[in-house]
Amino acid sequence: MNQARNEEILINVTPQETRVAIVENGMLQELHIERSDAKGMVGNIYKGKVVRVLPGMQAAFVEIGLERTAFLHAHDAKPMLIMGDRENDRPKDRPEEGNNEKPISELVREGQEILVQVVNDPLGSKGARLTTEISIPSRYLVYLPHSKVTGISQRITDETTREGLRSIIDTIKQQKNCTGGYIARTSAETAQVGEIQQDMLILCRLWEKASEKEKNCRAPALVYEDLPLALRALRDFVRSSVSKVLIDSSETYDRVRALAGDLTPDAVHIIEHYPGERPIFDLYSVEDEIERALQRRVPLKSGGHLVIDQTEAMTTVDVNTGGFVGKKTLEETVFKTNLEAARAVARQLRLRNLGGIIIIDFIDMQLKSHQNQVLGALERGLAKDSTKNNMTEMSTLGLVEITRKRTRESLGHQLTEDCPVCDGRGTLKTAHTICNEIFREILREARQYEEASTYMVIASQDVIDRLLDEESANLADLQEFIGAAIQLHVEATFFQENYDIVLT
Repeated sequence: MNQARNEEILINVTPQETRVAIVENGMLQELHIERSDAKGMVGNIYKGKVVRVLPGMQAAFVEIGLERTAFLHAHDAKPMLIMGDRENDRPKDRPEEGNNEKPISELVREGQEILVQVVNDPLGSKGARLTTEISIPSRYLVYLPHSKVTGISQRITDETTREGLRSIIDTIKQQKNCTGGYIARTSAETAQVGEIQQDMLILCRLWEKASEKEKNCRAPALVYEDLPLALRALRDFVRSSVSKVLIDSSETYDRVRALAGDLTPDAVHIIEHYPGERPIFDLYSVEDEIERALQRRVPLKSGGHLVIDQTEAMTTVDVNTGGFVGKKTLEETVFKTNLEAARAVARQLRLRNLGGIIIIDFIDMQLKSHQNQVLGALERGLAKDSTKNNMTEMSTLGLVEITRKRTRESLGHQLTEDCPVCDGRGTLKTAHTICNEIFREILREARQYEEASTYMVIASQDVIDRLLDEESANLADLQEFIGAAIQLHVEATFFQENYDIVLT
């Protein structure tokens, strides 16, 4: 049965950044941003140089030409893929697949040049994460130049289709003398033999160019760069459910159309140029959705809401009934809120690009059937996610744990920074608290500088107002106690927690 075409891809291009929005039934589902001064590096292949090996961490730091050295864990360092230890040089008794049990000190050494690929962009204070297991994706295939495997996407579940694709790939490999391994992507399920063959030949040419560049350059050097975001969108996001790809830049439109002619000829007719004066993201209310995606609180249609908090270690999602009172029993009210929340959470993970550990605190449900339905709704929502994820069963406390692969910064980290006023706490000390701090500081200064005759308190309007009103009696007692005058001055540029005390 053909899948209904209910998705649209919007590509907004400016000199500063490219943004790709995936809209389903008029609702924003995913947002991808690539800025000209901070392009994503996932998929790029580098000739790197090992600068430090850390046996205690089972990892090595590799210089690949970025601001920070990149990180290679022993688990991602396949022995037969290290430069100078490829198939032709491998001892006959060495197994084909890498032994992940080997310590990092036996896999790489300081000063060694190795070919690596970025699997995670730099996140926060961490450098990029690397692997020596190179893979290059195309529309229908993923090419593994150092492998011989023929694999099929797990999302293709029909066994007859899986075997058919495996046979097609193996036949083309033999006919065209293509080396390496190939994995059929989900989009290959409906691809023609000629399209798969074209993909395979393109991948072989890309790898030949990268290999040639690697031989003729010195580390650190970039030997293969993944497509820019607008072109990656065509390769990775266009599927049978997409009815339109709308691009607001004529230059990018021409490039995408040209690539589509080679990569996905069947998608050329759905690619359109948007020449309108009104911004394309405004037309689809995407800007409003982005603003809402940066808020902690996510309203639900029923009247309930989610509260999403992102921390260093994990993300927590709290489900609340809010103003939803239901029409029948409490159990039915809770069930309906949790069911709506499950669908909303799956969408928010994609939209906000939340990775790592996610803990969802559903409202307690008594009936096992209700719990199963909520978990089923969450599972179906997560199945739409192209990013690898895993979900646990619901605990006795109503908690569900999800792990989602993190390859780039979350939307919040991309678009926002910690508040300089509260230092990212999300809260401010009250004016009452600041007044008490000021009193303690004046007492401390009075003990140290007994000769001071006047203390000038410089603070925000709210703090000064409180000192003149609720704290006026305490202020008078303090002046009498220290035997000196206390003057007050409002500084308009000060925030509530800012104050200064000047002695005269």
